Amino acid sequence: MQKIDPLKMKDWEIAEAAEERMRPIATIAAELGLSDEEWSPYGKFLGKLETAALLRRPFVKRAKYIDVTAITPTALGEGKTTTTIGLVQGLGKLGKKAMGTVRQPSGGPTFNVKGSAAGGGLAQVVPLTPLSLGLTGDIDAVTNANNLAMVALTARLQHENNYDDARLAQSHLKRIGINPQRIQMRWAMDFCAQALRNIEIGQGGKMDGYHMPSGFYISVASEVMAVLAMASDLADLRRRIGKIIVAYSHAGQPVTTADLEVDGAMTAWLVRAVNPTIMQTIEGQPVLVHAGPFANIAIGQSSVIADRLGVTLTDYLVTESGFAADIGYEKFWNIKCRCSGLKPDAVVIVATVRALKSHGGGPPVQAGRPLDPAYTSENIELLTKGCGNLLAHIEIVRRSGITPVVCLNSFYTDTPVEYAIVRGAAEGAGARFAISDHWLKGGEGAIALAETVMEACDDQSNNFQFLYNLTEPLSSRIETIVREVYGGDGVTYSAEAAAKLVQFESNPEVANLPICMAKTQYSLSHDANLRGRPRGWILPVRDFLLYQGAGLVVPVVGDIKLMPGTASNAAFRRIDVDTATGKVSGLA
Repeated sequence: MQKIDPLKMKDWEIAEAAEERMRPIATIAAELGLSDEEWSPYGKFLGKLETAALLRRPFVKRAKYIDVTAITPTALGEGKTTTTIGLVQGLGKLGKKAMGTVRQPSGGPTFNVKGSAAGGGLAQVVPLTPLSLGLTGDIDAVTNANNLAMVALTARLQHENNYDDARLAQSHLKRIGINPQRIQMRWAMDFCAQALRNIEIGQGGKMDGYHMPSGFYISVASEVMAVLAMASDLADLRRRIGKIIVAYSHAGQPVTTADLEVDGAMTAWLVRAVNPTIMQTIEGQPVLVHAGPFANIAIGQSSVIADRLGVTLTDYLVTESGFAADIGYEKFWNIKCRCSGLKPDAVVIVATVRALKSHGGGPPVQAGRPLDPAYTSENIELLTKGCGNLLAHIEIVRRSGITPVVCLNSFYTDTPVEYAIVRGAAEGAGARFAISDHWLKGGEGAIALAETVMEACDDQSNNFQFLYNLTEPLSSRIETIVREVYGGDGVTYSAEAAAKLVQFESNPEVANLPICMAKTQYSLSHDANLRGRPRGWILPVRDFLLYQGAGLVVPVVGDIKLMPGTASNAAFRRIDVDTATGKVSGLA
């Protein structure tokens, strides 16, 4: 077998070498105690849980439940998935039965700058190629279900505008009176395609559709993906799909997928997608992959289904929340935990010396470009100043009633002095601390982290509490998030957002829904240029979206986009196929 050296090999080369040692997924399923009816194989190394069969078991929470979040990241990411997988492997090295639940990589970042979401070094999910290129089809199903709703909407618009009432009735349709100026839904594509953010459709004659503005968002930011993440079973998913608002009528009434009679067909696309995919770490522990990323513009969590099933199948379940604690953990805390009924036993905040130096005023960190020497040589001043960002995230987690574990994701360029500074800052703020070398050493390098997390799981002083009550006004809850999580001084609303806020707060079906912020991941504030721990700023809400099916009110903040853009030095430039073997190379 090929010797694996993370310092000399790219992540895809490590994954390819590790795949020679993968365990049959049937062996992993058997070790989880799954019967033949409770899982289905997808080849030798992939499988799917059969959610309906597993939900027939009495629910018994067996596992300690651990969430992995992070400080505010740089454009390179700080290794949250890598740490999630490393922690699972570290627990395995200590003889514990552990499992991970992670989100399925989106084609957007996979072919853009950030790359796949498989982890890295010796802490990865394998096999890498299917994970990164569609897996068992869940994101494709979400995309198709979303776009089927748009097909139904645009077809109805065309027919209603071309037919009189008598002819419309002959078509077995009733007139809804859709207002083409109030279309809420968009088309979906799982790539970063900025050219499709704003488009015009229906150009040509009257048989070519209704001419109107439209656009795309990335599939994983669609409400359909949020529904998949939030649903408790297929019946709940079916109910939620039917409540998705696609547009409003001229009378101001919501037009849902049920009104368009497309909700059943949309659910048909998602029947298999409701089942989490079973994979494994490089060291052979089980990993469930379900739902999608992008906690800045979506919920960004592994699914409620995966986590609720996972805590019944193992002793330690490690999940992750997208981006940093102000975004991903806040949504885990106040949305996902409400929906799942699960409370974390421990929370890990991933930090890197690199990111802390950036928050201390270091030069810009840009994906695809060499790091400035400030990040690869000792710089005490930048690091010390940047620890303010770490302290903010510790306070966020402590506000939820949990004492966090700060995991310093070790890079080989870090120094002992730098480690001591971060340890001092973390412990001085009341957090536990561990240095982890899982990227370089796999589970062996994460033993100290695993031991610290196990200790945190047994902390009797933890008292997990939600940030707000759902009975509080939406405006009050938004203010609370801004002041107590982000550290801002207040909120302003555009005229459009203010009007929607009044409308939502007067609607009993909407007023008590959780809040799912859409804002930049690169700052505690709305402005990506405000690094560190910014003070004295106001959060500008420019719009609101209502995800009635998912059960979320989504404030859209600053200039955040629901369709990311592709950079000039995108990852697709380095991905290729060996035509003799069919092996894919270059996945990051």
